[in-house]
Amino acid sequence: MTRFIFVVGGVISGVGKGITTASIGKIIKDYGFNTTLIKIDPYLNYDAGTLRPTEHGEVWVTEDGGEIDQDLGTYERFTNEDIPKQNNITSGQVYKTVIDKERAGEYLGKTVQFIPHIPDEIIRRIKLASAGYEVAIIEIGGTVGDYENAPFLFAAKALEQEFGADMVAYVLITYLPVPYHITEMKTKPTQQALRLLRQEGIIPNFVVCRTAHPLDDERKSKIELYAHIDRNYIIAAPDVKSIYEVPLNFIRDDFGKKILDYFGLTPRRDLEWSSWQQQVETLLHPKVSISIGIVGKYVDSGAYELFDSYVSIEHALLHAAALQGYGCKITWLDAKKFEANAQAVEECAHFDGILVPGGFGSQGVEGKINAIEYVRTAKIPYLGICYGMQLAIVEYARNVLGLSGAHTTEVDALTPYPVIDLLPMQQKYIHEHNLGGTMRLGGYSAYIKPHTKVSALYEGRQQVVERHRHRYEVNPEYVEQLEQSGLIFSGYHQRTDGTRLMEYIELANHPFFVGTQAHPEFKSRFGFANPIFAGFVQAGLERHCYLKSSLQSEWLPIDSCGKISLS
Repeated sequence: MTRFIFVVGGVISGVGKGITTASIGKIIKDYGFNTTLIKIDPYLNYDAGTLRPTEHGEVWVTEDGGEIDQDLGTYERFTNEDIPKQNNITSGQVYKTVIDKERAGEYLGKTVQFIPHIPDEIIRRIKLASAGYEVAIIEIGGTVGDYENAPFLFAAKALEQEFGADMVAYVLITYLPVPYHITEMKTKPTQQALRLLRQEGIIPNFVVCRTAHPLDDERKSKIELYAHIDRNYIIAAPDVKSIYEVPLNFIRDDFGKKILDYFGLTPRRDLEWSSWQQQVETLLHPKVSISIGIVGKYVDSGAYELFDSYVSIEHALLHAAALQGYGCKITWLDAKKFEANAQAVEECAHFDGILVPGGFGSQGVEGKINAIEYVRTAKIPYLGICYGMQLAIVEYARNVLGLSGAHTTEVDALTPYPVIDLLPMQQKYIHEHNLGGTMRLGGYSAYIKPHTKVSALYEGRQQVVERHRHRYEVNPEYVEQLEQSGLIFSGYHQRTDGTRLMEYIELANHPFFVGTQAHPEFKSRFGFANPIFAGFVQAGLERHCYLKSSLQSEWLPIDSCGKISLS
């Protein structure tokens, strides 16, 4: 029978519920229990697909084509498990299902009400996602006291009533601030969060305390008094430099064992985290670090910078570097700056590699194209992800083929050379204003051309599967012309109607110039780097460790100068 762990937040959002949920899941799984993780988002959007990255962060794509809150990405990166789209539950999904059932007459004339029908649908979805698992960890988005949370907390309490209190545990993540004018850690916000949770009939079994400083005994005593739980179940979660430190801290506090003990379970095997710990140490104290510049467009919102728009790319780079024993310093470059001032792209010369990620729309596009042209001609390692591959083709068509005005029809519908265009099915969706869930989404296979760089990165595999999220494709009418000019299409997806969709590009006369229509960052996990990112950061290391000769035509190893050797 499934045990349920509900993770809820108090005081403020952004306290680390997703990281805490992922850490608990990783630990419980490593103790030998079949575990799944579920994310509840109280917003009325059906899914995250139509949300702006600057509003809600990155949209995570599951293998089965779900567009999900980025917390599911954290779950997969920690547990090294593919999590299906049914493990994301939104208020929009719940209400739509209830209304659709009412319209179809499935309630047999009954009055459809908030209680019991909304909580019943939530419970049905939780049971569906947790079926067959021994432990299900459910993160409820938002904070305790939000109106949107009420039906989900009610459903959690109903599950407890159905299965018994010993089958359901509650973890409250709370924040203990230290006001600068007081210089004392305050527990009052946590007390208020506990009070609000009790109003829902829930007393947490564990309280995880997010703090900027270590939690002292006096603060623990106050929380123990107000939470009515033993202080051993009050878990300290001080700020860390890397999120991958969090499960290590939980292990030191025996958090996983305490949860299992609450459920009356015994660990089935010992934990083995030496590799994880070694990679964390590499991230924190690298002997050698490469520098990667990411040219993006979703990096600002008013006076604030929002790098959550590209969180999976950041982690994929860190995974690849740590696994190979070195660090990776990431700098975010605003494409709009390169658009306003073409000379500013010379800033790219200061980096060991440049990456252009996915995106939508026209803002910053010319700045990205300027950056791509610079790194292509300067032979700086380049990786283009989705839109980054498409814009690399636009740049190549303009500046190598001489197709002036070449573009993607996403930006210029009247371009004389539409090297990137919509296929007929996507044109139909656009015409019908049917945008939600209609992109090419989820895992798609690609046939890899032998004897290419991409083939070498995938260790000679003839077919690979990566996740996708896009509407526009390389226009098949220009593939032959681009190939004849030297651009290599090193992988393609074969549709059932015979159409070939180009998946990978590369250049032969370049240290590393690779683009992919897919999003390989979605299949990178801590300890299991994606091959595309591994190759890119390796090329960055080679640039870092080699000096150009005075003729700028060959590379000289730094180890000849008495420094690091690649061997």
